[in-house]
Amino acid sequence: MRNGGKNIKRSSIHIALITDAWEPQVNGVVHSLGQICQILREKGDRITVIHPGLFRTVPCPTYAEIRLALTTPGRVGRMIEDAAPDVVHISTEGPLGRNARHHCLKCGRGFTTSYHTRFPEYVNARFPVPIDWLYAIVRRFHNDGLGCMVATASLRDELSARGFNNLMHWPRGVDPLQFKPIERKACRFRRPVFLNVGRVAVEKNIEAFASLDVPGTKVVVGDGPALQDLKVAFPDVKFLGHKSNAALSRAYAEADVFVFPSLTDTFGNVLLEAMASGLPVAAYPVTGPKDVILDPKAGVLDTDLRRAALAALKLKPEDARAYALTYDWENSARLFRENILRANGLAGTS
Repeated sequence: MRNGGKNIKRSSIHIALITDAWEPQVNGVVHSLGQICQILREKGDRITVIHPGLFRTVPCPTYAEIRLALTTPGRVGRMIEDAAPDVVHISTEGPLGRNARHHCLKCGRGFTTSYHTRFPEYVNARFPVPIDWLYAIVRRFHNDGLGCMVATASLRDELSARGFNNLMHWPRGVDPLQFKPIERKACRFRRPVFLNVGRVAVEKNIEAFASLDVPGTKVVVGDGPALQDLKVAFPDVKFLGHKSNAALSRAYAEADVFVFPSLTDTFGNVLLEAMASGLPVAAYPVTGPKDVILDPKAGVLDTDLRRAALAALKLKPEDARAYALTYDWENSARLFRENILRANGLAGTS
């Protein structure tokens, strides 16, 4: 495959980014892509984003907050070619991603991809479709590209064992100015406060957190299709809904421990946000947490989530923050760009 037949000999590049996840959606994929776009643009690169907001959309089945674009490979292809990018990156496997892939394969244009979401597990949790069938579809999608970016080493190993090729490391970062400890005043909840932040959906396994027998108060920040059912099932848990910006930062900083019950996340940006806010983490030892929480002073991984949460209470907030600051978005953006250049045979462009 090729990069459009171009011989790029300049310091800046033009990236066409195709994504089914974009604002106003609120999730880790949107946040990560937004950070990368901002940093690379500030450094002189041009990024054309093809996203659902440019099309008519319909709600995603079982998840109305996510809008799916109604379009065709021809229209998406024309948008790519009209933009005349140096390289193409397809971030998601949804309608826009599949249409962009179809166009690129048809015209011989190379592209890279990234694996953000355990799509097979998420679909299987909602519909009786065998996971192996779903992985076959997703594997073909990514293997048709020049390279697929993954966030962690264990995810790379898992996907490699399933036949995924050309996997490239792309970690995430955290904003230490937005997420930081604050001077605690009177807390509205009984301490200790155990916090979870994220999409409130079946694949996040929030029931495991909500059902924990721990002292103090359990708090969930976020919105999603499972919110109302969880409110009814766990009346003792404080469900605060979606929060952003300063309100989100304060929600982190006012808590004592961050509990991450998910078994399916590929990374977990919220882990870094929590630690940067001075919250030790309690999580299962699975892909995502076991790659991110490498310092025992920053969090506790245990197959018994209650035991992990109580042990995390004993850790020091300053140690959690110090560890989180080893991750930064500048490095993440640099690796994202280097992966794209290397996959397209343009490693000499810098």
